[in-house]
Amino acid sequence: MVPHLTTSLTGPLRELERQVLDRRPDIEHWFRNQWIEHEVPFYSSVDLRNSGFKLAPVDLNLFPGGFNNLNPDFLPLCVHAAMSAVQKICPDTRRFILVPENHTRNLHYLQNVATLKRILEAVGLDVRIGSLIPDLTAPQEVETSAGEKLLLEPIVRKGNRVMLEGFDPCAVLVNNDLSAGIPSILAGLEQPVVPPLVAGWSTRRKTQHFHAYDRVAEDFGKLIGIDPWFINPVFSQCGKVNFAEKEGEDCLAANVEFVLNEIKEKYAEHGITEAPFAIVKADAGTYGMGIMTVKSVDDVRNLNRKTRNKMSVIKEGQPVHEVIIQEGVYTFETVNDAVAEPVLYMIDQFVVGGFYRVHTGRGIDENLNAPGSQYSPLAFESDCQSPDCSGKPGMAPNRFYTYGVVARLALLAAAYEVEALVERASALEVKAANA
Repeated sequence: MVPHLTTSLTGPLRELERQVLDRRPDIEHWFRNQWIEHEVPFYSSVDLRNSGFKLAPVDLNLFPGGFNNLNPDFLPLCVHAAMSAVQKICPDTRRFILVPENHTRNLHYLQNVATLKRILEAVGLDVRIGSLIPDLTAPQEVETSAGEKLLLEPIVRKGNRVMLEGFDPCAVLVNNDLSAGIPSILAGLEQPVVPPLVAGWSTRRKTQHFHAYDRVAEDFGKLIGIDPWFINPVFSQCGKVNFAEKEGEDCLAANVEFVLNEIKEKYAEHGITEAPFAIVKADAGTYGMGIMTVKSVDDVRNLNRKTRNKMSVIKEGQPVHEVIIQEGVYTFETVNDAVAEPVLYMIDQFVVGGFYRVHTGRGIDENLNAPGSQYSPLAFESDCQSPDCSGKPGMAPNRFYTYGVVARLALLAAAYEVEALVERASALEVKAANA
């Protein structure tokens, strides 16, 4: 399924697709070398925006939910990719603890957990679910949106290992984004923990990711001969805000002005007549919280109480003091007259599928990751890895392949980013040990 692209500004994107198709051998060779040099995250999901003149990632999640929304026909792709990921953790791995989010009332999220468990079991692993719910003292059965039963079990720590009752795992797979901090029960384990705990939102920042993506986009632009801006959103950061106390307004306004001016220059350079806009969002966190669209500096001055309240906290009630101001990328893709954006999922270095996030109540310049969005009816029908290089840009296999290339660029940036986070954490440990 390919949504209708409701814009005449398809020239640059079609040109991008054609260059990607023409340079496919070079691109895949380049990616293979990158994966040799850099450790790829266990899994991830990437939100893309397609404006017809620009195709860019706007967010990357290292603890993705939503595997239940993928096309079931692509389950074998997930399994084969998971085999590769597991092999890198420990070739002798047989048992996994899967650690989910604590919110057990979100039945669709629980279906994601059930899907992940099924993928890992198809790899040949014995998988049980270890919960971080603070007051969970005995196994608790929960039901998913599809009526499947899951057993949540309390995690027990013994020395430098975690286990469940009668179950000593080889490794721990975290599907909790750690917005509230790194749980002490998982810290300093001798068992592999993936993704690394420092990749959680208590440590990670979106600006770190997009600084790394700047490098990747620049290198890729040189590889295939394009202006990297076509795949890379301009961004800036303000780390001095307190929306609840009306603090940091000048910092926010200055950075909004900078980003909007950068966009205006690029629009003028490439003959784009759309109105520039920016997205202000919390520099950490997910679930579409702490996000607003701005079109002028005036939009961030004298915010009303409702907007300040919306922007002041994110998941787990964490206060927002750092924001990323990111170039707004229009989405001119629609499904049944509702705006849509592609979301791609990866396990190890492989794109394993995706879906369209669709929202009937949001506009082409708004965040779609919000209550009321739809997912499951719109799973991709193509696997993002099998383009028809003799066919035209815009055909389903070719558009999805291009999506997959840009998603893998974001994945490579995440690999850079996690390497830096792990290196910094190790340096701090050494410093603390020598203090």
